[in-house]
Amino acid sequence: MGRYFIHLAYNGASYCGWQTQPELPTVQLTLEQALSTLLRQKVAVVGCGRTDTGVHASDFYAHFDAGEVETQQLVFKLNNILPPDIAIYDIFPVAQNAHARFDATARTYQYHVSQERLPFRQGQYCRIYYKPDIDLMNEAARVLMEYEDFTSFAKLHTQVKTNICHLSVAHWEESAGEYVFTIRSNRFLRNMVRSVTGTLLDVGRGKLTIEGLREIIEKKDRCAAGVSMPACGLFLTKVEYPYL
Repeated sequence: MGRYFIHLAYNGASYCGWQTQPELPTVQLTLEQALSTLLRQKVAVVGCGRTDTGVHASDFYAHFDAGEVETQQLVFKLNNILPPDIAIYDIFPVAQNAHARFDATARTYQYHVSQERLPFRQGQYCRIYYKPDIDLMNEAARVLMEYEDFTSFAKLHTQVKTNICHLSVAHWEESAGEYVFTIRSNRFLRNMVRSVTGTLLDVGRGKLTIEGLREIIEKKDRCAAGVSMPACGLFLTKVEYPYL
């Protein structure tokens, strides 16, 4: 048995997240069923993360174990039987102990919002009804970079050992009628990006001051932070490994 990495992307609008759940459509289940059919054996797939319901991934990795595989032929066949909202870019052999989730050294997410109606972007951004102050939001994003404990932005009652994250990028930019928030870290907490985005937008619309943001972070209380933004605007855009 060898280990293989899959490089893929998916539109999460039709799925209840990545991780398999009983009797619900998920990306993991869809991919496992397709692989099992083609390889004629039960295949378990391990993903690089657990995106929530409706969240998209333009860069995602997973691994599986199987006997000798003709990788490019498998890519072709998978893309022919998978739904059109999942695309397989590549499949390649890796070391037997390589792990799609635990070996990742950094992940980058982007969140998209716009004041405009974007008919060709439906399900891929969140519409807002005010003009945010992007300079103020970038000032707030720089404040985030000063901290490591993001308890205030973590979903409650999750089974994690620490809420420490090391951010390396956090900034907003305006592009093609959208405001895009980019954030990179060695790890993320459940729901963290969406709650951070909502809090920074509160700063951008004048509902929260920079000093107020600092107070929220230092309280380490999820109830103090802003609303969690809808899943539709969130994309996992890059996953990094030391050997790729």
